[in-house]
Amino acid sequence: MQDLPAVPGPARLSTLVANAFADDGPLADALPAYEPRDSQRQMAAAAADIFADGGLLLAEAGPGTGKTLAYLIPAILSRHRVLVSTGTKNLQDQIFYKDLPAIRDALGVSFSATYMKGRGNYLCLHRFDALRESEEPMAPVERAYLATLAEWAPQTETGDRAEVEDLPDDFPLWNDIAATSENCIGTECPRYQDCFVTKMRQRAAESDLVVVNHHLLCADAAVRQSAYGSVIPACAHAVIDEAHQLEDAATQHFGVSVSNYRLEELTRDGRRLIGAELSANEATLDETRQLLDGTQTQARLFFASLKQLGVATERLKVTVEALAPVAEHGRRLIRYLDDLSRELALLDKTSEDTLALGRRAAELRDYLRFLLEVRDPKFVYFLEVRRNGVFLKASPVDVSAIVRDLLLDRLDGSILTSATLTVDDSFEYVRKRLGADGGHEVRLASEFDFREQAVLYLPRRMPDPRTANFAAAVADELLRIFHVTKGRAFALFTSYANLREVKTLLEPELDYPLLVQGSTPRSVLLREFRMTPNAVLLATSSFWQGVDVAGDALSCVVIDKLPFVPPGDPITAARIEAIETSGGNGFVDYQVPLAILTLQQGFGRLIRHRSDRGILVLLDPRVQTMAYGRRFLASLPPAPLTHDLADVERFFSRHSAEQGVKLRTP
Repeated sequence: MQDLPAVPGPARLSTLVANAFADDGPLADALPAYEPRDSQRQMAAAAADIFADGGLLLAEAGPGTGKTLAYLIPAILSRHRVLVSTGTKNLQDQIFYKDLPAIRDALGVSFSATYMKGRGNYLCLHRFDALRESEEPMAPVERAYLATLAEWAPQTETGDRAEVEDLPDDFPLWNDIAATSENCIGTECPRYQDCFVTKMRQRAAESDLVVVNHHLLCADAAVRQSAYGSVIPACAHAVIDEAHQLEDAATQHFGVSVSNYRLEELTRDGRRLIGAELSANEATLDETRQLLDGTQTQARLFFASLKQLGVATERLKVTVEALAPVAEHGRRLIRYLDDLSRELALLDKTSEDTLALGRRAAELRDYLRFLLEVRDPKFVYFLEVRRNGVFLKASPVDVSAIVRDLLLDRLDGSILTSATLTVDDSFEYVRKRLGADGGHEVRLASEFDFREQAVLYLPRRMPDPRTANFAAAVADELLRIFHVTKGRAFALFTSYANLREVKTLLEPELDYPLLVQGSTPRSVLLREFRMTPNAVLLATSSFWQGVDVAGDALSCVVIDKLPFVPPGDPITAARIEAIETSGGNGFVDYQVPLAILTLQQGFGRLIRHRSDRGILVLLDPRVQTMAYGRRFLASLPPAPLTHDLADVERFFSRHSAEQGVKLRTP
């Protein structure tokens, strides 16, 4: 294993990268399945230019390009510290556990890398110690899991909860012991040197590559000015892979949110702390308890009244007028939070935990005041109710300036890449949404031969998706399709309502194993699909991207409707309004391009390798009947198109018996 020299000059870096990807280069020698690809070399050369000279690169790399190696190898050979951010955990895992070890072995060079998740994934030793020492009543099952964690904590190097396989995703006490920025007391913490987040930050600061995801990237940027929140080290160069997901992550993390969960956690932590710290001062203890009790009571009244305004699982835009019925409850809660923060700040000889609790109360007070005023025109204000959770939120209408100012402009060199970045053969849509002005562009076509590997099937007679009989027609068509494909299919839906209705109709008639999203965790469902012959999976948005099933197990991807974001969604409605106020067309300039990128991602699940074969099915007749349908069809892979299911049968026969079939290309 050789150490690389100091940062090479532009010409030297270009040569190093070209040699790595040469026909007789180290990748060809070390990787059994490696195939020289012109598109991969082009992207690697463009990436090398960014690492050498700086600037911005937008790179659309179609399926099969090998884009991760195309940017990772120039990043490593550049000798810069490079931040790599992904949109999905699957890609993050692939890069860290598969691609980087393969590159290290192939190139024979030494480099270091750190995998960083969001802080909430890591155990906080200080809070864990406090919870174990407390006399708080717990259910036996909770104590059993705490015992498991107590046995694991001294042995783990990372503190990542994912290592504890038996720990349920919804373990209720995890929020009490997670190393979130909200609970962190920084260098004053007695376990600071042992802290898993501290160690992760130190490893990252010494690493050549830092691998994160967009949610951590945006969350970290949002709290970077905080004393204790930021964990990602400064990097002058970054690759943002799956960049089409960045706008959603930025919208979430650069907004403001207050929920009943956050208030419950605040009061619960408060009781635990003051019971331990103020036991010797009965008068102060009683006064602080009364403030905590009042805060909890008022919070419950406020969020209960908010819940009556909302609709479960849906977002509801709010205005000052809409919040009028709950405003008084909100103002009282603000006063309690203000009094609590002042009281905790004035206490003598209290711990950093108590001071941090006071800061949390003050932050919630300020957030709640901002949310109830509903004044800032740059934000859209809305209410969201999810099961027992009630969230009052404000999200930025346009994140382009935020992404540019807090991310892109702080980098010497940045690469935004994805398999889906262009609409109508242009990067303009993504540039506008992400503030990615200037720079270079490169479009690299897929290395797959879609004319040979796939067929696009559009049934001739399907009702309008907005009619009552659409679900029944979908179920009938799916039965016909799955009979031809022998199962082995994803059916991707734009809503849970459509999925549930089709499942009810399909289940009694289907001859193949049926798996349904929501029945088990996503990872388990994918494993079952891969292991179950001829399985059919019904799923919604989380399976449209970041899912990789190679081979015959997946031979068909069906999409029920064009994936338009509902115009009634508050964020969508606000963005449409902003576009139309500036003279644009919200549907043409925003909804259609966003739906095109989503559709491309959904169909991208099918062909993952050169040996894959299968059919793409779109059941929405609007792609054939509406003028905008041409934009969707032009964006799809160049597979032969048919309206006849018999052609699909011949396609499968062709690849099993080497018989030809002629279909027209869209």
